[in-house]
Amino acid sequence: MSHVRGTMLYASPAPETDRERLIRENDLVVVVEGFNAAVAQRIRIGETFVSRHGRFPHAALVGVAFGTKIRASDGRGFVHVCAPTPELWTKVLAHRTQILYAPDIALVSAEMELRPGSTVLESGTGSGSLTHALARCVAPTGKVWTFEFNETRVKAAEEEFRANGIDEVTTVTHRDIERDGFPEELASTADAVFLDLPGPQKCVASVARSLRPNGVLCTFSPCIEQVHKTIVEMKKHGFADIKTVELLGRHYDVEGRCLQTDLSAPLSKETKGGWRKDQKRPRDGATEDSASTLTETVVAHPQQRLQSHTAYLTFARLIPAPENWTETLAERAKTSESGNEEVLKRAAEFLAKRRGTKKRYRPQSDAPKQPSKHVISNPDDYSD
Repeated sequence: MSHVRGTMLYASPAPETDRERLIRENDLVVVVEGFNAAVAQRIRIGETFVSRHGRFPHAALVGVAFGTKIRASDGRGFVHVCAPTPELWTKVLAHRTQILYAPDIALVSAEMELRPGSTVLESGTGSGSLTHALARCVAPTGKVWTFEFNETRVKAAEEEFRANGIDEVTTVTHRDIERDGFPEELASTADAVFLDLPGPQKCVASVARSLRPNGVLCTFSPCIEQVHKTIVEMKKHGFADIKTVELLGRHYDVEGRCLQTDLSAPLSKETKGGWRKDQKRPRDGATEDSASTLTETVVAHPQQRLQSHTAYLTFARLIPAPENWTETLAERAKTSESGNEEVLKRAAEFLAKRRGTKKRYRPQSDAPKQPSKHVISNPDDYSD
């Protein structure tokens, strides 16, 4: 894969003389302000990036290596300037629709078995979060055909793909896949298909025509009812190895805390804050008894606020039909019909024979049942 400067498609490894990539004018830069704060900037001489950390003129970034820590011109703070990747782009892109995030994107790319040279069909394009990751997987010789029914989003995606340097391997088209299906010229050309649509079950027949044998279909559906309808259609059109996955991330806070071990000891000024993570160390004059009731330990607990359900990912593989499979199915249908007639005939004969046989019943006696001799009638008559 060739090394493309200023885009999201990278070589592995880069040439020895180009290991330290330098920022140039018109390059896309991801400015990282903190762990959960990042902004995309297109470097243009004369412009300035302004944030709560200070002012950062674009001219000062030209010639600086990606990943460098940059101080503000007014000395207020600093940021890191990072090279764009599909993962970072997912964090900073403009949301035109709901997007896929890194955990779902990673599983989709792995399960669809993408590699350089693969051909992928995607519908719909949306904000282009997944499209950038697909382009990196199939570049430089593969192709991503992505379709979107909203014309405004198509134009915005075209501009972004061109600016981010993935337009050579990505083509976005204005088309309603639910209504019109995938184009006929793409029949039997795709290695994988991804559907992010309200009604993916409407497109399964078109997907089956577009996939190569052993190709993989993936659908992204928020509701389990959509999953059920889609699986029914998958089984009708020759898909097998069907599975549905839901990714639920669980984040943990791990920190050191001072905990009181002797619960019988009175709560002193030092022990009252034992459960606070910002607990201060006791003063030098603290009593030895109070210090002995505290112990330092590591506490881990899941975060109370976290992102849970996003959608259900359903994967299926198109199994090629065996040779002369149509004729085999027709023959089986004839055999089944003749077999059913024979079974119905035998059942009718059995019922006729059974109706001619009188069922005998034993007469029931009206006499009361006698108690068993092995049961104790009066337990009080016996003792240990």
